Amino acid sequence: MRHGPGRGRGDRRPRPVRRCSRPCAGRPRHRRHHTPRQDRRLRLRPQAPPRRQARPPGRVLDIKSVVETDGGNERREDTNVDVTFALQAEVLFDKDSAHLGGAATDRIRVIAEEARKQHAAKLRIFGFTDNLGSADHGVALSKDRANAVQRQLAQDLGSSAVAYEIRGYGEDYPIADNATEDGRRKNRRVEVSFPRGKG
Repeated sequence: MRHGPGRGRGDRRPRPVRRCSRPCAGRPRHRRHHTPRQDRRLRLRPQAPPRRQARPPGRVLDIKSVVETDGGNERREDTNVDVTFALQAEVLFDKDSAHLGGAATDRIRVIAEEARKQHAAKLRIFGFTDNLGSADHGVALSKDRANAVQRQLAQDLGSSAVAYEIRGYGEDYPIADNATEDGRRKNRRVEVSFPRGKG
């Protein structure tokens, strides 16, 4: 096949060289370097969607039952988790004292019987006072009273396998208004709580 003048096989017009918009820093030009920027993006594998975690079962709300006896001097609070007894300090101790009175042993024995019934392996005994006097004195007195109740409980239970947590909080965590005498009387208390047995 004949070609026109100047159009032989060896006379093809060379393609124009595409200039790079940025210097090649002495590196030879190559096709990948001159491809559009969007084509040079790393092609990452799409991430798998996160596994859907199973929803935890809904928490069963505690069902409370509160019973007060002896004009509010003794209170029992039951939930589906714990049993809590609150005894007013006046029925356990003399004023500003940590020595148990005569009526205290009978009341503490009732608590020990319930703890034994619930197969409680740990008892929490917390003491509280009102806001009269210094804070340091209140903490010390509430701790001494909690210790006195714990010793009587340990004697009634007669088991070395039971653990005790004893704390004195003083005037912290009031359950009534300290501005009145009736409120202060309710705040002067010892609380004994333990987990409810299964079954």
